[in-house]
Amino acid sequence: MPKKIKKLAVLTSGGDSPGMNAAIRSVVRTCAYHDVECVGVYRGYEGLIEGDFKSMGARSVRGIINKGGTILKSARSQTFRTPEGRKIAYQNLVDNNIEGLVVIGGDGSFTGALVFNQEFGFPVMGIPGTIDNDIFGTSHTLGFDTALNTVVDAIDKIRDTASSHNRLFFIEVMGRDVGHIALNTGIAGGAEEILIPEEDLGLDRLVESLNRSRKSGKTSSIVIVAEGDKIGKNIFELKEYVDDNMEGYDVRVSVLGHMQRGGAPSCFDRVLASRMGVKAVETLLEGKTNYMVGLIANKMELTPLDNAIKGKTKINLELLRVSDIMSI
Repeated sequence: MPKKIKKLAVLTSGGDSPGMNAAIRSVVRTCAYHDVECVGVYRGYEGLIEGDFKSMGARSVRGIINKGGTILKSARSQTFRTPEGRKIAYQNLVDNNIEGLVVIGGDGSFTGALVFNQEFGFPVMGIPGTIDNDIFGTSHTLGFDTALNTVVDAIDKIRDTASSHNRLFFIEVMGRDVGHIALNTGIAGGAEEILIPEEDLGLDRLVESLNRSRKSGKTSSIVIVAEGDKIGKNIFELKEYVDDNMEGYDVRVSVLGHMQRGGAPSCFDRVLASRMGVKAVETLLEGKTNYMVGLIANKMELTPLDNAIKGKTKINLELLRVSDIMSI
């Protein structure tokens, strides 16, 4: 039988995403349910090093399930990247009788947790929180669903303007390495083209596609561009190329940026966060460590942190085909 853990800590790290607060709430209340003390760590790994801890009980997390961002704040810690910084963090945890750590974040946060465990044998558990949905071992990361809804709402509003003025809009969405946001919102928003890092459409084919759309009777167009798309150096270069090679379109650019990270989490993300928090705490209490909790086939499953970090998510090929058919 594993040793009974009496005190856990939770932190959020890296870029914030809707649902992080709901996950914090779930971790804290699951600890309370199992009669385990819970400590919140402010500002991620930087807070671990500075000992910025606060005791959290079931009532301390009321009213946060509907809030975006993270009440524990987030920061990127250069000091934690050093052995000396991690040693200070470990000593702070030991001095406060903390016996396990739940990390809510992305692959960079999980890399830090894995190294920390390897150096000190300290139990860690990961909850994937990133709007990009680029973590292996889960069909959905916290914040992905909310970000999709935010982007689709923005596309709908921009289309009103595009239709009124016969404009072509390039809309840039987040997705430096993967095109999950672009592909899903492009289909949902009725985009004529979707540009993602995984597929090199090419500038000539893009112009050909837009000309075909116009000949079919479309007087306005929406093109969704993932920020990591490789066709042009950036979205403004795409605009210039289309300006130079197409006549009759008033071309505009809209970069949605960090608005995609904000806002109240969707019902899906609130439920997902609640499930992940329970699974993370109870897995630590079972004596397991170095795992990430994830949603696979609608069940909470565990993926070794090392696999979650090194594994690559794949674009949905069916969605690519659907987008081609819908853009006719």
